[in-house]
Amino acid sequence: MSGGGCSIVWFRRDLRVEDNPALAAGVRAGAVIAVFIWAPEEGHYYPGRVSRWWLKQSLAHLDSSLKCLGTSLITKRSTDSISSLLEVVNSTGATQLFFNHLYDPISLVRDHRAKEVLTAQGISVRSFNADLLYEPWEVNDDEGRPFTTFSAFWERCLSMPYDPEAPLLPPKRIISGDASRYLSDNLVFEEESEKGSNALLARAWSPGWSNADKALTTFVNGPLLEYSQNRRKADSATTSFLSPHLHFGEVSVRKVFHFVRIKQVLWANEGNKAGEESVNLFLKSIGLREYSRYMSFNHPYSHERPLVGHLRYFPWVVDEGYFKAWRQGRTGYPLVDAGMRELWATGWLHDRIRVIVSSFFVKVLQLPWRWGMKYFWDTLLDADLESDALGWQYISGTLPDGREFDRIDNPQFVGYKCDPRGEYVRRWLPELARLPTEWIHHPWNAPESVLEAAGIELGSNYPLPIVEIDAAKVRLEQALSQMWQHEAAARAAIENGMEEGHGDSADSPIAFPQAMQMEMDHEPARNNPVIVTVRRYEDQMVPSMTSSLFRAEDEETSVEIRNSVVDNREEVPTDVNVAEDPRRDTIDQAVVQTARTNATPHFNFAVGRRNSEDSTAESSSSTRERDGGVVPVWSPSSTNYSDQYVGDNNGIGTSSFYLQRHPQSHQLMNWQRLSQTG
Repeated sequence: MSGGGCSIVWFRRDLRVEDNPALAAGVRAGAVIAVFIWAPEEGHYYPGRVSRWWLKQSLAHLDSSLKCLGTSLITKRSTDSISSLLEVVNSTGATQLFFNHLYDPISLVRDHRAKEVLTAQGISVRSFNADLLYEPWEVNDDEGRPFTTFSAFWERCLSMPYDPEAPLLPPKRIISGDASRYLSDNLVFEEESEKGSNALLARAWSPGWSNADKALTTFVNGPLLEYSQNRRKADSATTSFLSPHLHFGEVSVRKVFHFVRIKQVLWANEGNKAGEESVNLFLKSIGLREYSRYMSFNHPYSHERPLVGHLRYFPWVVDEGYFKAWRQGRTGYPLVDAGMRELWATGWLHDRIRVIVSSFFVKVLQLPWRWGMKYFWDTLLDADLESDALGWQYISGTLPDGREFDRIDNPQFVGYKCDPRGEYVRRWLPELARLPTEWIHHPWNAPESVLEAAGIELGSNYPLPIVEIDAAKVRLEQALSQMWQHEAAARAAIENGMEEGHGDSADSPIAFPQAMQMEMDHEPARNNPVIVTVRRYEDQMVPSMTSSLFRAEDEETSVEIRNSVVDNREEVPTDVNVAEDPRRDTIDQAVVQTARTNATPHFNFAVGRRNSEDSTAESSSSTRERDGGVVPVWSPSSTNYSDQYVGDNNGIGTSSFYLQRHPQSHQLMNWQRLSQTG
């Protein structure tokens, strides 16, 4: 069939043929040309090694599936997705473009610009919800405002008057458009030096949409039943392992939701209370993934700035020695070290271990939370900016419903809860393999004779604790006191009309260390000194940076003021190269990336005690359509904080390679929308 009049289906993080609304719309419209554009420079951070490995395998799997249906996947290497789309349009004669929504700030800006540019060329552009149960703008409180806590958000999602759309079946066949004049690029996702390590990943993981379907079926018919009892166990396979599949869109959240809900109905009919409880807890992890997109949409700067104003004044410890010991799994705390060794070796962490290592990072070591988020992005298979930002903000106490910042969980006590027999520690710390379970989580307390019998020499073949927990608690109390003093001083300066001329250290995230790789050098870690409107279902809206989480007057003041008191612990060491390498700038929701326990690619935080989650469609079920909608304009508001954010050296407006090249993209004001027909 000729290419004239055909449709382009633009694949991104929706690498599946099942329940793919954009693909379904393309098939209904006639001939289809499937396109994937690899433009990592457009993103916030360059993808890490294991994430790129997964993407390579998933694309190959998708291409194979498309060929079985009658077409193939065109791949393009680019630094500008819109220019590449125009090339495909011009060479194929396509008249329509279909794609599915993404919710991070960069994608929102790019997708709206794509709709503007292609519509101006006479191309009909339509977009769809394929990543969420409900669109972010469809879930609001009774006053039409976004929720600020997970529990309230998730409660609203579960009480929506209609269920999420049922998942779509894959097409029976696809009529291929003529793309003979457009040659695919050979995409290179791994360097030669990475292939050896990547080969090991294939032993444990099977990327691809049909494999994701198998993983879902295996979980629902197996571990789901006892999920509520076993979800916190790190020493066994008790979670869904779906998070990488969900991140790359190999399985839809709607399908996961429906499969699990069907099981819940069956168990309810049988009177199986344990099964019902397990489903509720598992769905909460799905809710957390939804909430991460909800937060990213409503607060586009959440991956860079705390959402609770006073945390901007916390005196983080800028210590690359601490950071290196944490990365290498040489902190002297076995559970933390085992988790970090597993992360480096496998690209994976149980969600409970993610919480433990990230909490240790920000509470005990007091390192900047964005460093940890960035390292997780670099090393996780399911690295996901929205989920990771939510997780690290939650752990850091920078969310309204986050963990109390003054609470430190002792890894020794936590270890006996999630690894009671010490099997997890022994698996990843062979130097402690012969240590009795009684001492496995606190070897520093073991008698000398026990250590000698186990072949352990603390400070030599296994480090002493890098920071004593009691000392860390004292230091945290001092830091929090200092934070409140700084915040009070800044508030007083504003009240006295003296905000002019103050420093902006509170608004400038601490630069990432230049080298964040593992460098396992086996040297013993040294002990550092303790120092409401109605919207159409198919319309995707732009996030408004005016809808701050903090509506109280005092919180608004806290968000807008600049820190006038600079603490020396916030300064970057002179040996840190502030110039960031874009290929290494990769970090993701350490905490929110749910590992095995959650079906979502984010930390499966037990945030349920507080609040979180995402949204749903808002029009009545009788008027809801699957038709494509309109991509939002990402329009910064005219408020002080929004303007400051757009212009900051670390803000979306200047830190992104994409937005540097297209400054007009983030200067569009108001809620501009293009007609669906173009």
